[in-house]
Order: sequence, then structure tokens, then C-alpha cells
Amino acid sequence: MVGQGVLRECLRDSGVEGVLAVGRSSTGVTHPKLRELIRKDLFDFGTAGANLQGYDACFFCLGVSSAGMSEADYTRLTYDLTLGWAQALARINPAMTFLYVSGAGTGGKSMWAQVKKRTEDALLALFPSAYMVRLAVLRPVHGEVSKTRWTRISYAVFRPLLPLIRAIAPGALISTEELGRAMIRAARQGAPKRVLEMRDLRALGAA
Repeated sequence: MVGQGVLRECLRDSGVEGVLAVGRSSTGVTHPKLRELIRKDLFDFGTAGANLQGYDACFFCLGVSSAGMSEADYTRLTYDLTLGWAQALARINPAMTFLYVSGAGTGGKSMWAQVKKRTEDALLALFPSAYMVRLAVLRPVHGEVSKTRWTRISYAVFRPLLPLIRAIAPGALISTEELGRAMIRAARQGAPKRVLEMRDLRALGAA
């Protein structure tokens, strides 16, 4: 859902000249500004160099749930995969702005929080202009749908409660539209902090 929302805002933004979407399957979106790079094996980043040239920013929206996963498997799909693409991009353009969608609670005691923190630290060291996006609850507003079955079920069950959550704890929730705007603005003009919590994202994404 994050990638879908961010892609929509990039294509709507007149200041964004072009977008390259990297994934295992097509986005299903057709737009003059959009190119796609399909990789059935997302660890095949070593041969992508020529396709990655000419871009100023990377919005890394890929992520997996740690539910039922070993630390080794979760590390491979979180740390190893992210750093593989990040290092490929850094070789091409070390001045690139890299925004990594992490999670609220990163740095805590749980396994996933520790792996995410190691990933954040490595990206902050790799790119002088990197921002960690610590996302909490995301509200889809333009039909964004998760590819993960349990996430789709969870959103179907809890969707009626989202307005209540927004009223009771507005700082814990952000719309896909607001998140996309926040990431574009951070890439374009910078942000006051390199680790962006929900309050920072909401401020950046305000209309």
C-alpha cells in the first residue's frame, strides 16, 4: 500500500520528471512519466546499473512482516535486500536522497525492531542524504490494497475503526496521500531530522 500511495503522488506531482518502479510484477499503472523494472528475483540488483541512472531519489517502500519468520530470514529480506539495492544506487549516485520506509517502534527490543534499526543505521551511514520513515498506521484513501493476505484481512476488519483512531490518536495515523507528499517533500527540500516519526511525517505531508 505504501508503494502504491507514493507512486500515485509522484505521478501527480508536476515537479517529478520521471519515475522508475522496481518490483517483481508490474504496477498495472500506465503513465507517460512511469517506467518499470521487473525483477522476478529482487536480489538480482547487481545487473540493474544502467536502469538506475539519472534518478535523484529512491523511495524504498518494500517490506515484509516478521510474523512466523526466523531472524535469519527476516534479516535477509529486510537488511540484506535493502542494502543490496542501496549500495547499487550509491555506486551510481552517492549524492542520491534515499528514503527508507521503516516502522514505528524501530530500535525496540523485539527482533524486527532490532533488524530495522541495523538497516536504518547502515543507510544513514551510506547516504549523506537519507531519511528513515517510521510509519505507524496507514490509511488507504485511493483504493490502495496490500498484497499480503493477512494485511488485507486486518484492514477489512479494522477499517471502520480508522476514523475513531484518527480522532483519538491523530498522531498514530497518516493517509497514503499525506505519506506520499511527505516523502516527496523530504526528497525535494530536506527535512529537519533524518529519522522521521509520525508527527514529522504528518507535518511534511500537510496540504
